[in-house]
Amino acid sequence: QVQLVESGGGLVQAGDSLRLSCAASGVSLSSYTMGWFRRAPGKEREFVARISWSGGRTDYAESVRGRFTISRDNAKNTVDLQMNSLKPLDAAVYFCAASRGAFVVSAAGYSYWGQGTQVTVSS
Repeated sequence: QVQLVESGGGLVQAGDSLRLSCAASGVSLSSYTMGWFRRAPGKEREFVARISWSGGRTDYAESVRGRFTISRDNAKNTVDLQMNSLKPLDAAVYFCAASRGAFVVSAAGYSYWGQGTQVTVSS
């Protein structure tokens, strides 16, 4: 059974940093594109960042580029999202997801999803 579990969320102040982690079991992530998505209250789920299976390619939403960094450790079967200079608009539930296929942005391209971790940013 494939399971993705996010951790690292919490309540921080604007300008602070958080590091989210996603740990996988039941599957080796080494051949998967991994993504982070988020859903804020009353809003649709949106793409945040993605990383290719090798880690050689990364991509970010315009709203987080330069502040967030996605990374992976295939040996540990984990994917992280380092979030710096957090803003109140970054507050959301953050989800990690795994895509067996290409280097995709669309959530529809991701087969496995975690349950999410809450990030709250106070102003």
